[in-house]
Amino acid sequence: MGESRHVAVVDFGSQYTQLIVRRVRELGFFARLYALEEFDELGKPGAIILSGGPRSTSEEDAPDIDFGRLQAYGVPVLGICYGMQLLNIKFGGNVEASDHREYGPAVLVPESQEGLFEGVSEKSQVWMSHSDTVRDLAEDCRVIGRNQHGTPVSLQWGERCFGIQFHPEVTHSHEGLRILDNFLQQADSLQEFRIEDFKRELLEEIGERVGGKQVVCGVSGGVDSTVLAVLLKESGIRMRAIFVDHGLLRKDEGDEVRNNFRRMGVDIETVEASERFMSELAGVTDPERKREIIGNLFIEVFWDSVGDADILAQGTLYPDVIESASNAKTKASKIKTHHNRVDRILELQEQGKVLEPLAELFKDEVRELGKSLGIEHDIVQRHPFPGPGLAVRCPGEITADRLRIIRECDAIFIARLRDHGWYEKVW
Repeated sequence: MGESRHVAVVDFGSQYTQLIVRRVRELGFFARLYALEEFDELGKPGAIILSGGPRSTSEEDAPDIDFGRLQAYGVPVLGICYGMQLLNIKFGGNVEASDHREYGPAVLVPESQEGLFEGVSEKSQVWMSHSDTVRDLAEDCRVIGRNQHGTPVSLQWGERCFGIQFHPEVTHSHEGLRILDNFLQQADSLQEFRIEDFKRELLEEIGERVGGKQVVCGVSGGVDSTVLAVLLKESGIRMRAIFVDHGLLRKDEGDEVRNNFRRMGVDIETVEASERFMSELAGVTDPERKREIIGNLFIEVFWDSVGDADILAQGTLYPDVIESASNAKTKASKIKTHHNRVDRILELQEQGKVLEPLAELFKDEVRELGKSLGIEHDIVQRHPFPGPGLAVRCPGEITADRLRIIRECDAIFIARLRDHGWYEKVW
């Protein structure tokens, strides 16, 4: 999507930050996440949200922004948690360390049900996560919301600059989505987010990026790689879809995957590599080490099978990128090593040999994209399953017997969900 009139979310390192982007898109507007070092590269945003973060504004090297630049954008601004505290300092107030960390539910009491809090209840639950507190306010600052103890938790500077101490993006803030929507209504003509438009742009970008090169696409049968394969086929490029059976699949999953792709008219090649994976994983018990082995070996098996393909296409999603903290600019803490972000993949990325068309989408958005591509309901609603397969469900050493037990248990569990109409009710 373009960078004109979008919602720019500036990342101060909170692991909730991706949820802000997701909520804005749920409200029908296009949002993009920017590392703090990209603050001067926001394009022409229609609104700016400054996220929370784990640091304290009182630290000597606390994350900062160019306040003049922020004002020069001339658009509505919302500071969340750390973002609010930073705005208060920039406008001339101050922030001090609290005598205790506030983490958990609190009560929001708006000063009035208008503006940022239009339609919000007189009292509603919000979610706090901070250790600093606002003390002195700038002269032109207004308190527009307090907690149950009367402490200011929401501020406003001027007509379109707001700060909130709580996190509206999490579901524990019961009316957080309404508050975000109220903020977005302060902006002029924000860029809308429609999956059909996104699909059209993706198809054009894939064709332009790939040209006459051959792309190899790894498929697992999961929603992400399935949508990717169909998207690549729809784009008309030269593409081979390869299914690596690493021996860590669920019961009868290999046959199910092949049948599903036949239904969609996508030809796939199967590579049987279970013995090789089991040999490499023998005696390994550390979960991170398992992921590294599987990710790197997967690529080796892949490229051994590929031959002269020019580009590797992956079904990497936005949360995968964020959780891995693989962007060197990011302030976020690494949650885990994602199998699409191991060293071998990063090397291929540097060489320009990795294509990740879905890297700005969340899972629910990928499902919507799949529907728009004509993928059948039972395939696009398939439960998420990790690339490393049953390896991440097997504590300790991975053995054939342990995998057999997990397969049978999983098959029983999934069958019961389907029998009782619960398969699509849980995620």
